[in-house]
Amino acid sequence: MEILKPSDLRERFRDPWISPYRKVITMVDGDLVEIVEYHPCVSGSEWMIYQYSRSSKLIESARRDGNRHTYIARTGKAPLELKASLNAAGIEEVRVEGDEVRVVHAGLAGAGVGAAMCRGMAEGVKRVELYDVGGGSREGRAAVITPRLEKVVIGIDDTDTPAEGATWTLANNMGLRLQEEGFEYLDHVTVQLYPHNPHKTQNCVSVALAFGVDPGRKEHLIDKAARLLEKSTLSDKTAMAVLEGIRVPGDLREYSMNAKKRLMEVEEAESVAEALGIELIEITGSQGKIGALAALGLYNDPEEAARVYY
Repeated sequence: MEILKPSDLRERFRDPWISPYRKVITMVDGDLVEIVEYHPCVSGSEWMIYQYSRSSKLIESARRDGNRHTYIARTGKAPLELKASLNAAGIEEVRVEGDEVRVVHAGLAGAGVGAAMCRGMAEGVKRVELYDVGGGSREGRAAVITPRLEKVVIGIDDTDTPAEGATWTLANNMGLRLQEEGFEYLDHVTVQLYPHNPHKTQNCVSVALAFGVDPGRKEHLIDKAARLLEKSTLSDKTAMAVLEGIRVPGDLREYSMNAKKRLMEVEEAESVAEALGIELIEITGSQGKIGALAALGLYNDPEEAARVYY
């Protein structure tokens, strides 16, 4: 076994058959770890999603969005039974060790190259433990060690007026600004709410922003987001909601689905948030709590978030 930093790998492996990943991020929530990888290819990386889902018992879900992979995995160890074409690559161990996350990847041929060299060169990787170098007909295996982050999702609603403004663009600019502050801006999901709401500005949507955060900086993220929102909003009804962790409680998703199908009241949002321990923050008013909370329940389901119910 060799222990190598990304700089070591870049210096040693300059072969034309190695294509580095751009970034790897890992977030922890109890016994779940969310692994986010930015692959060097776009649609070609669908092969990796398919193979990892087939081969890895630890993976609960896997999806691709462009060149970004997102795996939800349980901590533990489950050795792989690699078979060419059929089960060619996967994750065989996920472990949280203090402020680090250790993920062991294995794969045959090119997938083995990806297990160590390609991932190991990515931004966000601290080091790799290289067990076997893949390529050709060989098996590759390596542990990729990354910092332990946690997930924070911020729901936002009611930032515009009938005369001007746009919640989705304001939210995205907030995310980009927070990224400049050192937070990992992971996602922006626009959630369609009840289209016949008499209080709506026009399209009646709220937004969820997802971040990867060092555990010691979560409160700083929330405070900074609130101050940016207060500075930028045009509405006197603006509010935020904050979900910490990877899981979406069933009652929260149910609330979000209801907010897409019928008129909701502020009191209902406050009751659900209190029961689930979700923080609601008035920025300029309370009306925005309804949509801000609804955004959280569908942040991990963009297709449903966008769907409109008549």
